Amino acid sequence: MSQTDARIERSVLIFAIWAVLGLFGLCVFLEGMKTDWWALSSAGVLAIVLAFVAHIVVNGLFDTGFTQGEAALGIGAYGVLGLIFVISATGGDMTMADYYSGLTLFGVLAAGFLAYLFTRHGLRGAFSRFHMKPTDGSEAH
Repeated sequence: MSQTDARIERSVLIFAIWAVLGLFGLCVFLEGMKTDWWALSSAGVLAIVLAFVAHIVVNGLFDTGFTQGEAALGIGAYGVLGLIFVISATGGDMTMADYYSGLTLFGVLAAGFLAYLFTRHGLRGAFSRFHMKPTDGSEAH
């Protein structure tokens, strides 16, 4: 199989995973928010986590990591959803079940992201992904 065929096959698998598990999880999460049922929202979060784990498994099978586009989309979506949650929490009429559901979603996703970084790159490697040393040897104080 050529490199192009492998990239296309991986892309199709990733799209299928997120189209099925990711969207299902989002729908279940939103239904739990609508009905003020934290357990249902948590089941949606579990489905989203399963999609993330399946994505990691596919990356392992194809001996690759997340593409820059996937990473940007994931971090951007997390940020936009977090902003919407904060705006809703400060100005809306959220119930306690809604608060718990949102905190569960963001807490589990943040913990999963950190767990992925630590298991994939180790503690030092995960830190060095974000920390850049100046090239001239000086540290900013």
